[in-house]
Amino acid sequence: MNHDIILKRFEEPDELREFEKGKFEVIHFDGMTIGRATYEPSWKWSVDVSPLSGTDFCEVEHLGMVLEGHATCAFKDGEVYTLGPGDLFYIGPEPHDSWVVGDEKYVSLHFQGADKYAD
Repeated sequence: MNHDIILKRFEEPDELREFEKGKFEVIHFDGMTIGRATYEPSWKWSVDVSPLSGTDFCEVEHLGMVLEGHATCAFKDGEVYTLGPGDLFYIGPEPHDSWVVGDEKYVSLHFQGADKYAD
Protein backbone atom coordinates (compact mmCIF):
# COMPACT_ATOMS: atom_id res chain seq x y z
CA MET A 1 0.00 0.00 0.00
CA ASN A 2 1.30 3.48 -0.84
CA HIS A 3 0.40 6.13 1.76
CA ASP A 4 0.54 9.86 1.07
CA ILE A 5 1.94 11.43 4.23
CA ILE A 6 4.10 14.46 5.01
CA LEU A 7 5.42 15.05 8.52
CA LYS A 8 6.86 18.39 9.57
CA ARG A 9 7.72 20.06 12.89
CA PHE A 10 7.89 23.69 13.98
CA GLU A 11 11.31 22.93 15.48
CA GLU A 12 12.51 22.69 11.85
CA PRO A 13 10.26 25.22 10.05
CA ASP A 14 10.29 25.82 6.31
CA GLU A 15 10.63 29.52 7.08
CA LEU A 16 11.54 31.52 10.20
CA ARG A 17 10.52 35.16 10.56
CA GLU A 18 12.28 36.72 13.54
CA PHE A 19 11.66 40.14 15.04
CA GLU A 20 12.27 41.94 18.32
CA LYS A 21 10.81 39.87 21.20
CA GLY A 22 9.33 37.19 18.99
CA LYS A 23 9.33 34.83 16.07
CA PHE A 24 6.92 33.32 13.57
CA GLU A 25 7.71 29.81 12.36
CA VAL A 26 6.12 28.79 9.06
CA ILE A 27 5.31 25.34 7.69
CA HIS A 28 4.23 24.99 4.05
CA PHE A 29 2.03 22.21 2.77
CA ASP A 30 0.70 22.07 -0.78
CA GLY A 31 -1.99 24.77 -0.78
CA MET A 32 -1.76 25.55 2.96
CA THR A 33 0.56 27.55 5.22
CA ILE A 34 0.51 27.13 9.00
CA GLY A 35 2.36 29.38 11.43
CA ARG A 36 3.36 29.31 15.07
CA ALA A 37 3.76 32.67 16.78
CA THR A 38 5.91 32.93 19.90
CA TYR A 39 6.06 36.31 21.64
CA GLU A 40 7.95 37.29 24.77
CA PRO A 41 6.44 39.41 27.57
CA SER A 42 6.24 43.10 26.57
CA TRP A 43 6.02 42.22 22.83
CA LYS A 44 3.74 44.60 20.93
CA TRP A 45 2.87 44.35 17.23
CA SER A 46 2.91 48.10 16.55
CA VAL A 47 6.43 48.34 18.05
CA ASP A 48 8.10 45.03 17.19
CA VAL A 49 6.55 44.00 13.85
CA SER A 50 5.25 47.25 12.32
CA PRO A 51 8.70 48.35 11.10
CA LEU A 52 9.01 45.07 9.16
CA SER A 53 5.53 45.17 7.64
CA GLY A 54 5.49 48.85 6.66
CA THR A 55 2.04 49.40 8.18
CA ASP A 56 1.10 51.01 11.50
CA PHE A 57 -1.17 48.11 12.46
CA CYS A 58 -1.56 44.47 11.47
CA GLU A 59 -3.83 44.12 8.43
CA VAL A 60 -3.64 40.32 8.14
CA GLU A 61 -6.68 38.10 8.59
CA HIS A 62 -6.09 35.43 11.24
CA LEU A 63 -7.67 32.11 12.12
CA GLY A 64 -5.88 30.37 14.94
CA MET A 65 -5.68 28.87 18.40
CA VAL A 66 -3.87 30.05 21.53
CA LEU A 67 -1.60 27.41 23.10
CA GLU A 68 0.06 29.41 25.90
CA GLY A 69 -0.15 32.81 27.54
CA HIS A 70 -2.41 35.78 26.86
CA ALA A 71 -2.47 38.51 24.23
CA THR A 72 -4.84 41.18 23.03
CA CYS A 73 -6.44 42.14 19.76
CA ALA A 74 -7.07 45.89 19.85
CA PHE A 75 -8.92 47.91 17.21
CA LYS A 76 -8.67 51.63 16.46
CA ASP A 77 -12.16 52.23 17.89
CA GLY A 78 -10.89 51.21 21.34
CA GLU A 79 -12.35 47.70 21.46
CA VAL A 80 -9.83 45.31 23.05
CA TYR A 81 -10.22 41.53 23.24
CA THR A 82 -8.00 39.24 25.31
CA LEU A 83 -7.11 35.79 24.00
CA GLY A 84 -6.02 32.93 26.25
CA PRO A 85 -5.07 29.26 26.18
CA GLY A 86 -7.60 27.11 24.34
CA ASP A 87 -9.24 30.06 22.57
CA LEU A 88 -9.89 29.60 18.87
CA PHE A 89 -9.89 32.99 17.19
CA TYR A 90 -10.85 34.67 13.95
CA ILE A 91 -9.65 38.25 13.44
CA GLY A 92 -10.58 40.00 10.21
CA PRO A 93 -8.20 42.11 8.11
CA GLU A 94 -9.37 45.36 9.73
CA PRO A 95 -6.24 47.12 11.11
CA HIS A 96 -5.51 45.98 14.66
CA ASP A 97 -2.73 46.00 17.22
CA SER A 98 -1.77 43.23 19.61
CA TRP A 99 0.42 42.81 22.68
CA VAL A 100 1.33 40.16 25.24
CA VAL A 101 -0.55 40.42 28.52
CA GLY A 102 1.31 39.47 31.69
CA ASP A 103 4.76 38.03 32.24
CA GLU A 104 4.40 34.72 30.37
CA LYS A 105 5.29 34.12 26.74
CA TYR A 106 2.41 33.84 24.28
CA VAL A 107 2.21 31.02 21.72
CA SER A 108 -0.48 30.52 19.07
CA LEU A 109 -1.03 28.53 15.89
CA HIS A 110 -2.24 30.33 12.75
CA PHE A 111 -4.18 28.41 10.10
CA GLN A 112 -5.14 31.42 8.01
CA GLY A 113 -2.99 34.47 7.30
CA ALA A 114 0.32 32.75 8.07
CA ASP A 115 1.54 33.21 4.51
CA LYS A 116 1.34 37.03 4.86
CA TYR A 117 2.18 37.59 8.53
CA ALA A 118 5.43 39.48 9.31
CA ASP A 119 6.57 38.85 5.74
